[in-house]
Amino acid sequence: MRTNLKVVDNSGAKRVMCIQALKGKKGARLGDTIVASVKEAQPGGKVKKGQVVYGVVVRAAMQKGRSDGSLVKFDDNAVVLVNKQGEPIGTRVFGPVPHELRKKKHVKILSLAQHIA
Repeated sequence: MRTNLKVVDNSGAKRVMCIQALKGKKGARLGDTIVASVKEAQPGGKVKKGQVVYGVVVRAAMQKGRSDGSLVKFDDNAVVLVNKQGEPIGTRVFGPVPHELRKKKHVKILSLAQHIA
């Protein structure tokens, strides 16, 4: 694992490192939940540096095929921090979020997102 991901919500973390993907051994794809360690955080945020958190991958540089035959691919790897129940810690989500999260039962993240790709 050890992938560095950008945090795209206002939970206070800026960058996290993936410790483990909670589904499968290959790694995390779009919409998968991961366990991560906070590497950079803003002062006064909800999460602190060194804290172990859960996150949902909302943007991945690896392309993923859609059912209509098109491919979705992003420039960076990004994550939204969630609690153990899967509810987002932050109250805003920045940047585009793919609509595949609806199938993975992350509708709350989609409702907070500014742009759905």
